[in-house]
Amino acid sequence: EVQLVESGGGLVQPGDSLTLSCAAAGFTLDTYAIGWFRQAPGKEREGISCLSHYDGGIWYADSVKGRFTISSDNAKNTVYLQTDSLKPEDTAVYYCAAVYGHATNSDWYLPRLYEYWGQGTQVTVSS
Repeated sequence: EVQLVESGGGLVQPGDSLTLSCAAAGFTLDTYAIGWFRQAPGKEREGISCLSHYDGGIWYADSVKGRFTISSDNAKNTVYLQTDSLKPEDTAVYYCAAVYGHATNSDWYLPRLYEYWGQGTQVTVSS
């Protein structure tokens, strides 16, 4: 059974950092693209980063570029999202998602691309 489990969310102050984890079970990362998305109340789900293990592609949304970093530890079958310099507007539920094969520059941010989703982890940035 394919499973994605996010963890690492929490309540932090502006300027703080969090490391979000996405642990995969039932498949190995090396043939999948893993995307990170977020959804704030009343807003659409936003693609913020993706790592395509098949070809090494990495992408970031403009809203997080330079502050967030995606990485993976294949030995732990886990993808991480390091979130630095957090802002109140980063407050959302953060999800990871997986699709077999590779993502591209023109589709990595589309929720409909992905086959599997985690349950989400809440990130709240507030003073």
